[in-house]
Amino acid sequence: MSGGPLRIATRDSPLAMWQAETVAAAFTNAHPGRSVTFVTMATFADKRLDVPISELGGKGAFSKEVQQLVLAGEADLAVHSAKDLQALTPDGLTIAAVPERGDPRDVLIGSTLERLIERGSEARIATGSNRRRVQLAARVEGASFDGLRGNIATRLTKAADYDAIVMANAALARLGLAPDVVDVLSVDTMVPQVGQGTLAIECRADDTSLIDSLAPLDHADTHRCLDAERAFLVELGGDCEIPAGAFATLDVESDTVTLSAILSSEDERTVAHLVRSGANGNALGADVARQLRADVGL
Repeated sequence: MSGGPLRIATRDSPLAMWQAETVAAAFTNAHPGRSVTFVTMATFADKRLDVPISELGGKGAFSKEVQQLVLAGEADLAVHSAKDLQALTPDGLTIAAVPERGDPRDVLIGSTLERLIERGSEARIATGSNRRRVQLAARVEGASFDGLRGNIATRLTKAADYDAIVMANAALARLGLAPDVVDVLSVDTMVPQVGQGTLAIECRADDTSLIDSLAPLDHADTHRCLDAERAFLVELGGDCEIPAGAFATLDVESDTVTLSAILSSEDERTVAHLVRSGANGNALGADVARQLRADVGL
């Protein structure tokens, strides 16, 4: 790592900038005297709001172009929402640090879950996530679903057109937004996306000086949980679009990772849920994925 300004690559959305600025503040606090600049961009997925994420390549749609800035040497590191990352880290990059996790939960905006259940087949819900859709469909019998794209502000403006839209609670908290009707769903009610609420800091794998400098920004417990969740995703086959979610917690006293995960069958008629614990998070994630795959016949 050179002595010049640290160049942080990020998407230019308000939430992505909040994430990058938070990491920048932590870095300069750990390394007084070092300055930071931002290398910002709007990805193709940011520009094509008319196309479902699944048609834009699914996971990685918001991260691949930002990663290329780091690989090309145009930036020193990239800050991502971990849930946007593809399952396998590209050659030449490494997740050097994972700050402490924020709120992993999903929220309904515009209605409570109880009210949606009461409305049943009359309920109209918007979400761009297959994972959220299949879990809500299992609870709200007959509900209809539409896609939802755009930055946080854009999605919130669409809430009035539906009984509810679904978002990540961390996004609302980080942007200081407080819609009138918000129902925060527990991780038992709605298993989160892999990495939800977590930031990932990527840099070139051979930049050992920068990797060492990022060590103070790493929250070891969160990093360990993210590794378990990502191992689950890798075992499923990487970035498949079959609805899946996983959320890991760590019991420090027993040094045990617990992983709660869901997986849908290909026809989405069956959604299997499994909770399992183990000392080795990577092995645990892979084991849970194999069992769920067998449970839904994949």
